[in-house]
Amino acid sequence: MTDLKLFRLDADGRDIELRGSTVSLEVELQRRIEAGMESMLGIRFLASEYPTGPWHRGRIDSLGLDENGTPALIEYKKGAGSGVMSQAVSYLSWLDSARHEFEALVKEKLGAAAAESIDWRNPRMVCIAASFSHHDRVAVHRLRERIDLVRYRVFDGGLLSLLLIESSPGSPSPAPARRQSREREVAPSTGIGDGTPSIQAPPGMAPACLQDLYTELDEALTAWGDVEVAQLRHYIAYRRMVNVASVIFRPKHEAILVYLKVDPDTVELEEGFSRDMRGIGHLGTGDLEVRVASAADLEKAGPLIQRAFEAA
Repeated sequence: MTDLKLFRLDADGRDIELRGSTVSLEVELQRRIEAGMESMLGIRFLASEYPTGPWHRGRIDSLGLDENGTPALIEYKKGAGSGVMSQAVSYLSWLDSARHEFEALVKEKLGAAAAESIDWRNPRMVCIAASFSHHDRVAVHRLRERIDLVRYRVFDGGLLSLLLIESSPGSPSPAPARRQSREREVAPSTGIGDGTPSIQAPPGMAPACLQDLYTELDEALTAWGDVEVAQLRHYIAYRRMVNVASVIFRPKHEAILVYLKVDPDTVELEEGFSRDMRGIGHLGTGDLEVRVASAADLEKAGPLIQRAFEAA
């Protein structure tokens, strides 16, 4: 079911449906999402109405860098997303030819560290519109590009809803040679204090000592409907519109670290099992760290995983 319905209790205690509508002007939607882009889409805002030059002949509504270090392009349509697929492919083509330009923009807006850590393997296009045609929704899954189709509605009281209705993971391309070389020179670290290297492996290819446990964890993380599993440079992300959980392997300790999008203030933290990561550097995204080293740990983590996905 991709049709979101909102209801409000009236004075008699009956549920009255709130009728959604579209914005009067496209720029209203653009400005609102740009102002709250990180919380809404997991994307850090970089620029608005960015020109693509004489060959591509366009202006990208919004440019950003998502929480995984992936370049993100956002297009808005007040009504139906007519022509949005061809526009998406064209703009992603521009991005492929403008990497140095994009890196310079990231360095200017977010700093050198963010520019150095850009993941170019699978840039992301987010198309936000009131509706999409059946053909657009089918086409998403036939293209090699990573494209998200997001439907919006506005409601009385200033409510805005964003609903991910189709998403293609795309086909990641190899990292640029200079970045691959740098990654070989610098062994990844968890950044959690003891200096123990982490191991990143595609789903189904966890270290042998953690394979069985990871299989069970993967089932727990993908049991909540449509969940995209993305193998990134330093962790495995489980995401919907934004990352909900990140997984890192710690074979030396025979444990798996799971970072969940859960407010640590709402959790009774347990030494050796859960930890508040706010203000502590770590790979992956999410403020709550959960250490899974056994089936018992995974069972305890179940309610926390459920909370993260129910809130996503």
